[in-house]
Amino acid sequence: MIRTQVQLTEEQTQARKEMAHREQTSMAELIRQPIDRWLETAGPISPAERRRRALAAVGKFHSGKSDVSERHDEHLDEAFDQW
Repeated sequence: MIRTQVQLTEEQTQARKEMAHREQTSMAELIRQPIDRWLETAGPISPAERRRRALAAVGKFHSGKSDVSERHDEHLDEAFDQW
């Protein structure tokens, strides 16, 4: 293993200490686990997989508005106002 220094906020450190105690593991292991999951999913995506994902998203998002192409800026402003 290679030692790496990472700075965490006080809240992150306290939460990791509590979680490590609950799960009876080290803080280092709790930090390595999500990195491992990220590495598994962040690998290169083949063009075929990229196309499959794009086609799977087609038609899944409907705003219910028929004038989006004409008034997209106004609709975007409305959406940000709701946040």
